[in-house]
Amino acid sequence: MNLFGGRRVTPLDLAQPPAWLDAPPVTLAEWHAAFDHAVPFTVGVEHELMLVDPTSLDLAPAAHEVLASLADDDRFSPELRAEQIEIVTPVCPSAADACRQLGAAARDLVGRLDGRYRLLAAGTHPFSTRHAEITDAARYRQIADEYTFVATRSLVCGLHVHVAVSGHERALAVYNALRSYLPELAALGANSAFVDGFDTGMASIRPKLNEAFPRSGIPPALASWQELVDYVDWGRSGGLFPDASHCWWEMRPHPVHGTIEIRVADTQTRIADATAIVAAIQALAAMLAGRYDAGRPLPQHPTHWITENAWRAHRYGVRGWLVDLDTGRRVATRERLAALLDELEPYAEALGAAEQLRDARALVVGNGADRQRYVAEREGLHGLVRWLVDETEESALDA
Repeated sequence: MNLFGGRRVTPLDLAQPPAWLDAPPVTLAEWHAAFDHAVPFTVGVEHELMLVDPTSLDLAPAAHEVLASLADDDRFSPELRAEQIEIVTPVCPSAADACRQLGAAARDLVGRLDGRYRLLAAGTHPFSTRHAEITDAARYRQIADEYTFVATRSLVCGLHVHVAVSGHERALAVYNALRSYLPELAALGANSAFVDGFDTGMASIRPKLNEAFPRSGIPPALASWQELVDYVDWGRSGGLFPDASHCWWEMRPHPVHGTIEIRVADTQTRIADATAIVAAIQALAAMLAGRYDAGRPLPQHPTHWITENAWRAHRYGVRGWLVDLDTGRRVATRERLAALLDELEPYAEALGAAEQLRDARALVVGNGADRQRYVAEREGLHGLVRWLVDETEESALDA
């Protein structure tokens, strides 16, 4: 037996599948119906945050205590780790509304914490090695027991953006095409350069840590929704996983909300940076859907090609270069992002998110990872965490 999260764990008998919580299967008809949206391109945001001790600035496993004090406020939810708390917005018509919702929730959370704990928003904690305590909920305990090695590794936090695309055929086409843009979004949202007290040499180490989980990274293209139904049913029947929520790809279709969920960006330290990425994703989905409606072909590239670009985005952030998936030409990442944002401008304008998309241009100049290295070089890692905490909370108060 091994000590895990303050308790003793007997590793599962490898001959037996895990006893996952029972979840009903999702039928093809239910997948189709999930995308029957009266209002297209609405967004919802999940922003994972860390709780830290106000004196040591180390991670604080206090999520249960904090959530208990929030009186069942459904804007806040637990995550896998006891040092994490997640802000969940309602359905928002635009990134501008998501900005208001995230800011209000974070501001209320800071007020409720009242200095007992501090908030830190980034993809990883730069120096803490305290990240093995698991939230006391059946789902998370089962995940931890099945993936013990991963669950005792560094805590990671991401920005998850749901966007509604009306019509199941249209949504499938947008899903397949949006895969090709995940490296650009990863470069824009890279904010996890440090972990366990050292500089990883990456702009975003979070996705590399997540790759220790199965069903991670760039998602596969889908020829039909039936293909996804068959895959999930196959996994369920063999006891591999209970439902589609265990597909932890960097983008996935969500059967409950009828959304495409983009999970590629690290948690952003500033609310404005988070909603800049929301605006880019919302406008990108609208642009691809518009092309589909006009009968124009949408890209659908092999997963392993996109993965090559994803590596460069994780390694270099906005400072490197990507390879055009059609021509093979090298293009500076900043140049590629600037051109993409130019394309997205009219769609963001139509969605009422032009201001938030303009904020994305600041990330092209220097993203979260660049800012972290700038501060760490001058203040050290403890000073960096102090800066991250101050930026997180001041951003909430200013939003």
